[in-house]
Amino acid sequence: MRDERVHRWPSSNSWPKRRSMQFLKTLFWVLTAVVVALFASHNWFDVTVNLWGDLQADIKLPVLLLIVFLIGFAPTWGLMRTRLWSHRRRIEAMERNRLASLPAEEPAGQHELAT
Repeated sequence: MRDERVHRWPSSNSWPKRRSMQFLKTLFWVLTAVVVALFASHNWFDVTVNLWGDLQADIKLPVLLLIVFLIGFAPTWGLMRTRLWSHRRRIEAMERNRLASLPAEEPAGQHELAT
């Protein structure tokens, strides 16, 4: 008889498929890094940023773009992490409730003694 408390999802990841996907992910990140490096090398010049009043800052363009990207990415990433944390807590609570509602199994030897 199958134990309902042990829940295992069938694996659909076969070894050749996972290896080819890993290659594609690596290829994607290498190409992205090359494009970013080429962009940075061709645009490596100072940009003057007017902050407030008479205060100005000279910064390299790729560095400025990286800072702006991180400022925009951080809130989105934080929101995603908090939602994942919330969903994990919900799923764990539902699994605990499901396990608590399942009847406890009798050991094999005690059922024979009761009859």
